[in-house]
Amino acid sequence: MAALRYSGLDDTDSEDELPPCWEQRTTKDGWVYYANHTEEKTQWEHPKTGKRKRIAGDLPYGWEQETDENGQVFFVDHINKRTTYLDPRLAFTVDENPTRPTTRQRYDASTTAMEILQGRDFTGKVVVVTGANSGIGFETAKSFALHGAHVILACRNMTRANEAVSRILGEWRKAKVEAMTLDLALLRSVQHFAQAFKAKNVSLHVLVCNAAAFALPWSLTKDGLETTFQVNHLGHFFLVQLLQDVLCCSAPARVVVVSSESHRFTDINDSSGKLDFSRLSPSKSDYWAMLAYNRSKLCNILFSNELHRRLSPRGVTSNAVHPGNMMYSSIHRNWWVYTLLFTLARPFTKSMHIGLSS
Repeated sequence: MAALRYSGLDDTDSEDELPPCWEQRTTKDGWVYYANHTEEKTQWEHPKTGKRKRIAGDLPYGWEQETDENGQVFFVDHINKRTTYLDPRLAFTVDENPTRPTTRQRYDASTTAMEILQGRDFTGKVVVVTGANSGIGFETAKSFALHGAHVILACRNMTRANEAVSRILGEWRKAKVEAMTLDLALLRSVQHFAQAFKAKNVSLHVLVCNAAAFALPWSLTKDGLETTFQVNHLGHFFLVQLLQDVLCCSAPARVVVVSSESHRFTDINDSSGKLDFSRLSPSKSDYWAMLAYNRSKLCNILFSNELHRRLSPRGVTSNAVHPGNMMYSSIHRNWWVYTLLFTLARPFTKSMHIGLSS
C-alpha cells in the first residue's frame, strides 16, 4: 500500500476506479487498454489491479464503432447524434481468463493467429501478402485486415484473389483490403507489381513472402529458370529488392519469409563446398520435385538471414518462419500421391488458423 500511496494510486475509493491522469480505452476487437496522459504511455494492465479486461457483448442498439484519422477507435450514437471515444460497454467488462499464462511461454502449438493478434491495432499499417487468395496466405491477410491494417493480396489469379477479398469483407465490411496482380513465375510481372505499388505512394510496414509451388513437374519459366526455384525464391528475392527503398522509408518494417523445416534435407553446395548453381535451377534429367522444393526453402532461409544482416541497421528486420507440422492446404494439388499423403496425415496436422500462428 505504501508503494501505491507514493505513486498516487490509492486516491480512489473503488478498486477498479482509475487514478488521476489515466483513461480507459478499447481496441477494435474489444480489448481494454489504459492511457497515462502525464507519462504519455499505454499499457494493457489496469494501473491498480494489474488485471487485463475485455469488452463483453455487442454495442447497444443505434451505436457504431469507427476509427479516426489517427487510428483511434471512437463510437457514434446515431439515436442521440453524438460521438465519444468512450466505449458504452466499458461498464460490462470481464477479466481476461486468469488461467492464461503470462510468462514467456504464452503461446503453444494450439494457439491461433487471432489469439496472438488479440488486442493489437494495425490501423495505419500497410501489409503485402503474396499468394494470399488461399491457405496460410489468406489467413495471414485476413488476420491483419481484421485488426485494422491496409492489406494487399498479391496474387497470380485475380479471380480467386477478388473472391478472397470478398470473404474478408464479409467478416468485416470496413476492412481495408485489395488485390493486385503478381505472378512470381514472370519477373516482368514482379517488376510491374512493384511499380504499381510504388505508384500508390503508401508505406510498406510488413511484406509476407508466402506464395510457393510444391510437387510441380519439371518446367521452365518464360525467364528460362526452373519454376519451383523462381516462384519460391527468386521471384520473392527480386520483389524485395524492388521494394527495399519503400521498406526502409517505412521503418520500422519487416519482411517475413515463409520457409519450411524441409530446408534441412538438402544442400546447394558441390563436393568442394562451393555453391553449385546447377542445383538451384536443374535440368530435367537432374530434377526431383521434392528436392527442388527443399532447395528453394533453403534459399529462403539464407536470403532472409542475409537480408536481416544488411537492412536491420536501417530499421527493417527479416525473419524466416516454419509454419509447423503443416496444415491441410492446396499446396500439394499438383500430384495425386502428395494429395493422398496429406489426406492421410490430416488428423495429425495443424489447422490453417494454428499453422499461421507458428
